[in-house]
Amino acid sequence: MPVRRALLAAALVLLLAGCTAPPPPSPPPSSPSSQPAPSATVPTGDGVLRIGTLFPSTGSASYLGPAQADGVNAAVAAINAAGGVLGKPVEVAHADSGDVTTTTIETSFAALQAKGTDVVIGPSSSVLAERLSPRSIAARIPLISPAATSVRLSALRGGYFFRTVPSAADQGTVLAALFSTAAATKAATNGGATARVAIVYLDDATGRDIRSSLATGLLAHDGGLVSSQPFTAATTDFAALAAAVAPTTPDAVVLVSPFAAMDQNKAAITALTAAGLGHEKLWLTSANMADFSQALPNGTLQNANGLLEGVDAGAAFTAVLKAVDPSITNTLYAAEAYDATVLAALAAESAGSDSGAAIASALPGASSRGIKCTNYAECLTVLRSHRGIDYDGLTGAIAFDATGDPHPAHYGVYRYDGENRFARVGSAGE
Repeated sequence: MPVRRALLAAALVLLLAGCTAPPPPSPPPSSPSSQPAPSATVPTGDGVLRIGTLFPSTGSASYLGPAQADGVNAAVAAINAAGGVLGKPVEVAHADSGDVTTTTIETSFAALQAKGTDVVIGPSSSVLAERLSPRSIAARIPLISPAATSVRLSALRGGYFFRTVPSAADQGTVLAALFSTAAATKAATNGGATARVAIVYLDDATGRDIRSSLATGLLAHDGGLVSSQPFTAATTDFAALAAAVAPTTPDAVVLVSPFAAMDQNKAAITALTAAGLGHEKLWLTSANMADFSQALPNGTLQNANGLLEGVDAGAAFTAVLKAVDPSITNTLYAAEAYDATVLAALAAESAGSDSGAAIASALPGASSRGIKCTNYAECLTVLRSHRGIDYDGLTGAIAFDATGDPHPAHYGVYRYDGENRFARVGSAGE
């Protein structure tokens, strides 16, 4: 089947399932250390919405790129099948973000800008998103990331960064609800149970934020942290940390650490397991969830749990993705990329302009301030008779707050098998 027909077929599968431009946001004052000089070519909108993507096709995270690109392609097909944006087909251009060890993303962003790109879906990396933000603000090209989760991104200023995946800090709230539900179920059988949780965390912004939201969430459900053990990048004695946790007899132990600290992750998991705090008691967080089949002896993580941002693509959407790309096997963040693309298109329609400034200004409203609609065609119909829409897409409700973060937060619950590989077993959210 020709590519165009395949894309249209994919769009139709999904479709069957289921004014005045506002003032642009004002970029913050620039400083030599944080903001480049404004570009000489600032897009003003020419009636054609041009979407660029910045996903990794090279580097250590290249396995994440194809699914997100397929999600964007599927969304563009659905948008164009419904009549496009402002009466014209949407155009899309894909570019490589590379990884943090290269300057690929800066080169790719400049190339997209030269093509007249109005909005960029991506990047996937939190570090690259933070690095690119000053250029995005200067060029007035909003970034909408489907996969960047760093808590630092919530502090970006300028109104040009959004994400359809939650901040890592929200994991604490979600975990607290999961533990409290488990405790309530236990209490119904044995009586008197409340959630008793320990946390072992890297003492950085993410670790502190997850600890804080976990403690607050547990208190709201009459549970609490019985042990809180920080460590640093220099820590090597995880047996001592495990020994400090063990006497508190927690029902669950949360390990918060970055993927890059693989040696520390292995040491912490080994020490906690040896102290009787592993297996079904142990919970990993999104930054340290990994395939440990080659890193740890078989059985080390059996029945351990993990939390990872993102929704389950589901059979219907997976079929849409396969119609776009029959070779797809990993669908991680594809739904988030799809929704980011649809929201960009709806923001342009709501604003009556395809300029990046207009899209950035209209994105919060398109996600939360009107009549609910669940796909592009339906939302377009609503906009013909009403000024406001509230797009709730494949990832569920999406309401951008003042920092560009989405609420509520959607997560997958995962469990490890005897070979230390994980698989999704459920969903959770705020």
